Amino acid sequence: MEKSALGPGSGGNVIAAVASLAIPGLGQLAQGRVLSALLMLIASGIFWVMSFGLLGWLGHILAALDAALWRGPR
Repeated sequence: MEKSALGPGSGGNVIAAVASLAIPGLGQLAQGRVLSALLMLIASGIFWVMSFGLLGWLGHILAALDAALWRGPR
C-alpha cells in the first residue's frame, strides 16, 4: 500500500505543520489554502489577546494539526 503525496505524514505536510507551529497559517498558505491560513492567523491572534498571552500557543498547535492532517483536494 503506497502513501499519497498529499496525505498525513507526507513530507509536504510535515513541513507545513512545522511552519504553522512557528507562525499560525503559514503551513496552510504553503499548501495553497489562503482562506484557511487567514482564519488560523486571526484565530491565533484572538487566542493571544483574549487570554492575555496564556493560551496563544493553542492557536499554533491547532494550526499545525490542521496542516499536518490535511489530505489535499479529492
